[in-house]
Amino acid sequence: MTSTNETVHDRFETVQIELTAGEIAAGLALLAALTFALMFLQDPLAHDSLHTFRHAAGITCH
Repeated sequence: MTSTNETVHDRFETVQIELTAGEIAAGLALLAALTFALMFLQDPLAHDSLHTFRHAAGITCH
């Protein structure tokens, strides 16, 4: 019985073969935007902003 274990290195090789440079750049840009939002936007500020938006859109949330 042969067991094949996929390593992180194998996954990186697969991604390099399957994704284009544009897709990788878009993924990194999304990751950077999410990191910025989580680190610098601060959760309470984001929550209050979304809460106000939901009420403005007519969505009752509580």
